[in-house]
Amino acid sequence: MLDYAAASHRRAAALLVVFALLAFLPGFFQIPPVDRDEARFAQATKQMVERGEYVDIRFQDEVRYKKPVGIYWLQAVAVKAGETLGIPHARTAIWLYRLPSLAGATAAVVLTYWTALAFVTRRTALVAALMMASSILLGVEARLAKTDAMLLFTSMAAMGAMARIYLAARRAPDTPVGWTMPAILWSALAGGVLIKGPLILMFVVLTALTVSIADRSGRWIRRLRPLTGLAWLVVLVLPWFVAIVAKSGDSFFVKAIGEDMLAKIGSGQEAHGAPPGLYLALFFVTFWPGSVLAAMAAPMVWKARREPGAQFLLAWLIPSWLVFEAVMTKLPHYVLPLYPAIAILIAGILEKRGLSKARWMVRGTIGWFIFPALITIAVVFGFIAIGRDLGIVAWPFAAAAAIFGLFAWWLYEADGAERALLRAMMSSVFIGIAVYAVTFPALPALFPSALIAAEVRAAGCEQPHVASTFAYQEPSLVFLLGTETRFTDGAGAAEFLRSGPCHFALIDARSERSFVQRADALGLRYALTQRIEGFNISNGKPVVMTVFRSAEQP
Repeated sequence: MLDYAAASHRRAAALLVVFALLAFLPGFFQIPPVDRDEARFAQATKQMVERGEYVDIRFQDEVRYKKPVGIYWLQAVAVKAGETLGIPHARTAIWLYRLPSLAGATAAVVLTYWTALAFVTRRTALVAALMMASSILLGVEARLAKTDAMLLFTSMAAMGAMARIYLAARRAPDTPVGWTMPAILWSALAGGVLIKGPLILMFVVLTALTVSIADRSGRWIRRLRPLTGLAWLVVLVLPWFVAIVAKSGDSFFVKAIGEDMLAKIGSGQEAHGAPPGLYLALFFVTFWPGSVLAAMAAPMVWKARREPGAQFLLAWLIPSWLVFEAVMTKLPHYVLPLYPAIAILIAGILEKRGLSKARWMVRGTIGWFIFPALITIAVVFGFIAIGRDLGIVAWPFAAAAAIFGLFAWWLYEADGAERALLRAMMSSVFIGIAVYAVTFPALPALFPSALIAAEVRAAGCEQPHVASTFAYQEPSLVFLLGTETRFTDGAGAAEFLRSGPCHFALIDARSERSFVQRADALGLRYALTQRIEGFNISNGKPVVMTVFRSAEQP
């Protein structure tokens, strides 16, 4: 199939799209909204659609100025299209909000192929792109309604265009560059800025500076059309920034730059602080299965570091990686835009048959078997611990993942690295099916908000009103049950139930006493409808909530 697809760009793109969808779609429609980032993004978009206000960004009554507006606009388009097509309950169908991430991840895979073509042959570019499509981290981001898959897409367009400009300047200095590649570069930068602020500029600027220092010449930068390009970028991004400043004054920049971006540099924001080296440790999981070959490719990459192609890819990878390691706030997805450079480097060494044959490195290919084996154990344990069930329905897919991983490792030396890697990629696909399509949907306790929403909707109220005690105030609850969802204490929940029929209160165990005392003092009539037990994956704690409903007032 790889030989067939490598015969033309059209076949290659078709294979990549099919494989990407095979890797990304399992669980895409079934998994409820995930706390906390996905649910926050989706709820802010839902409020835009509800209010018809597409400049200001809010979560309930609070402004949400951590990121620019780009992802919210894309999600809003998907939701409005869903409503137009008659999709039931489109505004709370989380998969509609995930469509931009799915499209961005799939397009990023294709653009990895396009970018790799500047460095390697068509077949090798296919391998690099498949490596990205099968990576664990991109599989996660493709299923979440947030910014990172779309940021990867814009980053790949920008870096692919800049790579072509740089390599053309090195190989044929007198050849005119034209306007197509600079236009792609600066348009992609504008898109990236509207998606996630200035982060995309760091990748481009650090890469350009690094290769210029290595070459002791920055003359090639003029081929980027920097003055015209910067003007074009400003034309594209300035209208919304002007509109948000007119709406909020300097509040957007204070929160986006001061309270979000700069705060992450010196402190671990939202308990996500970690020492340098975390991304290197996580790499072997987040870039699996390609990460298994990284160590074996490293010696040859180092030898080729002075070649223009390797030099550009290393300039893309190393400076930004060091910045991310130095910043105190660390989340696994921050380094995702750097992974295509690694994929292309590994694929290039694979093409040249330059992987190290050192026995201790070759033994590391057992990672292709260990990871799916651990996932299989985790799936069974999850079913037993959370679902009180053996989870037999997930076993065939988990077993297939382990078998593909076993043969990738076992036959590595007999069949070669490329075939072993392709087997490991199929293992990744089966891991996705076992985890996202089978395990998560079969364990509803992992998503307490969905259980609560189902219980509230079963009461038959057209417009239920919900309040929850502070022990459970996840954004997914707001997304599923309405923007007016309130968070309060036990006594406040009793006051809330008093407001009228179709009011529901979610009370945790510690708040039940104050709720009952206040309800008795008010003479409130209420009914216990259900006790919800689950597990809050956002903080790793069990959740036990009692759902009370107001009785009809006399």
